[in-house]
Amino acid sequence: MHPSRSLHAKPPRSHHHARSRSQLPPAANQDFQFQFQLLPKVFQFHMDGGGGGGEGRVVDADRGGKLPEKKVLAQLDQLSNGGGAGAVRPWFAMKVMDKASLESRRKLSRAQTEREILQLLDHPFLPTLYSHFETERFACLVMEFCPGGDLHALRQRQPGKHFPEHAARFYAAEVLLALEYLHMLGVVYRDLKPENVLVRDDGHIMLSDFDLSLRCAVSPTLVKSSLSSDPKRASAQSCAQPAACIQPTCFMPKLFGQKSKRSKSSQPRQRHQQQLASALPEVVVEPTGARSMSFVGTHEYLAPEIIKGEGHGSAVDWWTFGVFLHELMYGKTPFKGQTNRATLFNVVGQQLRFPDYPPTSNAGRDLIRGLLAKEPQARLGVKRGAAEIKQHPFFEGVNWALIRCSTPPGVPRAVEPIVVAAPPSKPPPPPPARS
Repeated sequence: MHPSRSLHAKPPRSHHHARSRSQLPPAANQDFQFQFQLLPKVFQFHMDGGGGGGEGRVVDADRGGKLPEKKVLAQLDQLSNGGGAGAVRPWFAMKVMDKASLESRRKLSRAQTEREILQLLDHPFLPTLYSHFETERFACLVMEFCPGGDLHALRQRQPGKHFPEHAARFYAAEVLLALEYLHMLGVVYRDLKPENVLVRDDGHIMLSDFDLSLRCAVSPTLVKSSLSSDPKRASAQSCAQPAACIQPTCFMPKLFGQKSKRSKSSQPRQRHQQQLASALPEVVVEPTGARSMSFVGTHEYLAPEIIKGEGHGSAVDWWTFGVFLHELMYGKTPFKGQTNRATLFNVVGQQLRFPDYPPTSNAGRDLIRGLLAKEPQARLGVKRGAAEIKQHPFFEGVNWALIRCSTPPGVPRAVEPIVVAAPPSKPPPPPPARS
């Protein structure tokens, strides 16, 4: 086996209690680093047809998928999450990229950008890059494994192949926080779709795949809230509860499809708090200066400005967020045509129409309508980023600060990796017969 030319590793974090490397005991850090040194060896043994090694095993997650990109699962026998005889060995997802194929398609820079972005991330709804290494032929990224599959597969298993509105709200809220964090880092995601939203074993989500993402400069801006202290004007602008991301409140029952219980005596106090919050300045950290002419993305999720070749920026993420929410709630994207070409024509020229079934709330349709504005400058979120979207009535009752403590709509059945038996080795040739 060829030695790895680069190897970076950091310890796994708990989904609920993340700890940085500096908080771990030195011995734990050293042991973790040593165990991940085995990954190149285990992986090379798998690519040579062995299926695994004495230190662990590698499983083909794509079931025969073709390179230049392939996803496999790795398990190290010496790395466990508790020690002892009954300790469970964790699985890791490994993205494998054929360097020669990427180079021939001029995509080496995208692979490097994806690795650099993954190294920046530290967020509960984004992946952790545990390690990356290279062999002579492959570049590998080792990340956490989500046994719940993706939202596309989970949606297909729902009655009517769509999520109830309270579930769509939950998943959309977590994705919105992930996009907000990416924009704060100067990353335009550009590839949001249910297939790229993975479900962890606890039911919360993880955004994945950053090979189409765009990196750019970002500068924080302090702006005064655009909302008036007049409650009537605030409601007319379709943006309720301007203090939603400031006021600490519990998850309201409305998040789970029930009616919110409010006393009449608390309404004047809430209006007063909203008026005070509307006067507070906001910190907007959006990559507003990002511009790209690349034609990237999935046809049904492409923003009009990408299709028209006018150049695009961070507003494309809010367009894809609207298409994403539409698919969760209605089971299909809003502009899908019979062919890819027809889909592109619909995105640019067709008016948004909502299906008659399933019935959805006015707030949900209003949010999707604001996100799917054809002109980027008229799109919801383009001025104040995720803060503008989080204050929409559709997300009323969401406690953004404690969303990780909320109960997901459901904990999906874990998808267990299928261990493929290693092919039998060829018997040695018989010794030559003596004359």
